[in-house]
Amino acid sequence: MLIHLSHIQRLYRSDEVETTALQDIDLQIQLGEFVAIMGPSGCGKSTLLNILGTIDRPSAGSYRFADQELTAMNEAELARFRRENLGYVFQSFNLIDELTVEDNIDLALVYRGMPKAERRRRVTEAMDRVGIAHRARHYPSQLSGGQQQRAAIARAIVGEPSLILADEPTGNLDTENGAQVMEMLQGLNDEGATIIMVTHSPSHADLARRRIDMLDGQVIVSVRNAI
Repeated sequence: MLIHLSHIQRLYRSDEVETTALQDIDLQIQLGEFVAIMGPSGCGKSTLLNILGTIDRPSAGSYRFADQELTAMNEAELARFRRENLGYVFQSFNLIDELTVEDNIDLALVYRGMPKAERRRRVTEAMDRVGIAHRARHYPSQLSGGQQQRAAIARAIVGEPSLILADEPTGNLDTENGAQVMEMLQGLNDEGATIIMVTHSPSHADLARRRIDMLDGQVIVSVRNAI
């Protein structure tokens, strides 16, 4: 078992209003799964992804990752956990405009204190895996949307994370590039990567191995896809 969420809740409070974003979420994800999370806007799927990525903390409940209880960790421990275990892919790519493709990817390893030669080997390998090596010295503004997302996926996988979190990874792409990104994610999953993806696309959710539907902060159905 890679992930075990138990009775997860997330409340947001202001002076006058209390909003429940997640309520009593129980979820288990096995090592090597590819899970798609779907639901209407405001259903809690992005909040759930943020908690899985330790960008946000639950108000109550338990989040176990392998043998670690993440809700007990302080911010420094969580930052170290993210560096060592997680890779992120965002809808808006989140590449740094002033850095080249290879430098954007390399940045994911710099904070680990990894020797330069090892970083360079990993960056080259990651670029080759997603077919972006020929754009290594280009800047994000010189790339198409599909190429930027390839670079973002290379950045996510370069550290060999235990879990890849993808937030609407095809949301800003046309049909052809979206299909290519999904093919890449499926390929990474076939190689053993664990992937959790939030998407609004039923056809892309059907390409995952399991689909989770959410409504009003709750998981209402979890089904395995026939792929």
